[in-house]
Amino acid sequence: MYFPKHLFFDLDRTLWDFETNSRNALQKLYDNFQLSSYFEHFIHFHTTYHHINNELWKKYGKGKISKDELRIVRFQKTMERVKIYDQGLVEQLNTSYISTAPKEKNLFPDTLETLKTLSNRYKLHIITNGFEEAQITKLKTTNLFPLFDVIVCSEMVGKTKPHREIFQYALQKANAKPTESVMIGDDHTTDILGAIQSGMQAILFDPKEKYRKSAGQHKIKNLNELPLLLTML
Repeated sequence: MYFPKHLFFDLDRTLWDFETNSRNALQKLYDNFQLSSYFEHFIHFHTTYHHINNELWKKYGKGKISKDELRIVRFQKTMERVKIYDQGLVEQLNTSYISTAPKEKNLFPDTLETLKTLSNRYKLHIITNGFEEAQITKLKTTNLFPLFDVIVCSEMVGKTKPHREIFQYALQKANAKPTESVMIGDDHTTDILGAIQSGMQAILFDPKEKYRKSAGQHKIKNLNELPLLLTML
């Protein structure tokens, strides 16, 4: 039987609104570097980058490319789509994006209020596949940092979610047992299945209802549903 004491949260697309924040940062790049000279419009640039970035993150998750390769290649390939082979520009785009995106402040509705409420009853932690320096900046910029006891990024472990090692590492760091721990995240494979395979309970955050609810699966659309749901596990 589960008696939750520890809550482990994903960060991107669960607390920090990745899509909105990334779009805002890319808009700044598009304007500052006058990328309208190469792309038909911002949506063209954004869509091209978004597709390439997603594919590279899949490769990174499988250990096929490094962190540095991901960061450079995503802009390199984006510019190559419009026949621009300017490595200096690519490096400037990369540097600017890395410094800009993590400082964007959009959170999902009720994030801060819900976390403050939960922190009165549970120990809160982060398990993220994102890069450490970027994730810490996001947490500090949005005033979430003080609410979390343990923050685990995949590069600390050398394994990304859903590998069992990252969940075991986080549990050990938090001095938490799987049977008293719950993972909350937006990705059914990396967050939910990864946590369940590690003996934890899991709650899927699905604001756009991308996933069909299956028997026995806990799911929420808004973070403010968490306090009540946790009392029912």
